[in-house]
Amino acid sequence: MKKQKLRKRTKKNTPTSASQARGNCDLQLNKEETLSVADSKTSLNAPEVNLSQYRTAKRKVVVYVISVAGNPLMPCSPAKCKKLLKAEKAKVYKMYPFTIQLNFECENQTQDITFGEDAGFINVGFSAVTNKKEVVSGTLLLDDKTSSRLTEKRMYRISRRSRHHWYRKPRFLNRKIKQGWLPPSTQRRYDSHLRLLKTYQEVLPITKVIIETGNFDIQKLTNPEIQNWEYQQGDMYGYQNVRSYLMAREKGLCQFCHKEFGKGTPAHIHHCLERSKKGSNSPKNLAILHKKCHEKLHKKGLKLSAPKTLKAETFMSIIQNRFLQDLPNIEITFGYKTFVDRNKLGLEKTHYNDAFVIAGGTNQERISPIEIKQKHRNNRVIQMNRKGFKPSVRKQRYKIQPKDLVWIYGKKYVVSGIFNKGVSIKVENSKKTFPTKNIEKIYNFGSFAFN
Repeated sequence: MKKQKLRKRTKKNTPTSASQARGNCDLQLNKEETLSVADSKTSLNAPEVNLSQYRTAKRKVVVYVISVAGNPLMPCSPAKCKKLLKAEKAKVYKMYPFTIQLNFECENQTQDITFGEDAGFINVGFSAVTNKKEVVSGTLLLDDKTSSRLTEKRMYRISRRSRHHWYRKPRFLNRKIKQGWLPPSTQRRYDSHLRLLKTYQEVLPITKVIIETGNFDIQKLTNPEIQNWEYQQGDMYGYQNVRSYLMAREKGLCQFCHKEFGKGTPAHIHHCLERSKKGSNSPKNLAILHKKCHEKLHKKGLKLSAPKTLKAETFMSIIQNRFLQDLPNIEITFGYKTFVDRNKLGLEKTHYNDAFVIAGGTNQERISPIEIKQKHRNNRVIQMNRKGFKPSVRKQRYKIQPKDLVWIYGKKYVVSGIFNKGVSIKVENSKKTFPTKNIEKIYNFGSFAFN
């Protein structure tokens, strides 16, 4: 009877959401259906966690500090930050990266900090080191959606003008390209590199900046046997049009069935990588096919091997000179030197490890790397009225944007979207929706969302 009462009481008072306590027990007694090995032992019931690793692999973090006047100082430990905030000697200045501002005058003594940046097309590694330790480390992930957004914007613009402004006279020769102009996608990537550096210059007394770039010979990459005079001659030099060039390149054979084109047989030009997937009109991305082969290719959903794009190499060659123009006091390094130095230290190939080596890191105490994702401030959305008519592009920018943090009933959520004209929000990893009136606190990330 006592055992039965005890069981009832335990079942009644134990919350269903309680996590399992750690213990060294057999999996046969406490296992999940997904486990297939029954006679093995584990040091933890918590999945994917090892107690010894949990104790030794502590996350090393720092808190950034600025003075009363707003000048960056040397970072401190989380324990010291907690004491300063508790004694009201400091206040929270910024959440990401977490920074506090002192409420009293200090000596403002700083050390030399070198900031290293591994520039890239999609991933940007960064690290900052002193003589003894690393004070920041991480990777910035660029979204690579500028070109597709401009294509969507162009579609909306053409559609709107054809419906509402058809009476206007066409305009031409009214666009002027400024000196030093860059394509919008390239400019946004480059600005993100500068914004990353500026973000940490505001919270760290950086005295030296080293950036790794690359200078690539694009024509040499596509044609290793190119001669001096051939740099002035393109792929189609000496050919009448694209069709004649493709016919000569493939020696009169179809690239799908590898059979000759007969007299009077129509030849179709096909994009290996579709235009909808950022495929170009370059001859390298074009194939010449029989009419039947072209139709068969699209009907069965088959694809021809697309050539490797050299957008990343082109971008790196462009921004090298831009860095020297906009940041005259920086130093430039190259990948071959980073490769040798990283192998000497025996480090794994990662973007933040490359940045650590670029900054001159050797035996400094490392810090836990962070991840930053680039996001769009305002997404272009088609919205309709309640009856489903008159679709229009939403022009209103709401205070809450995707990836922002919100606190509702004391719990933190990551926003995935806002709908119902700003009345409700959706959050990540949940099917719940919340009314915006219940939001207690909002943190807007801007262009960079810290993970």
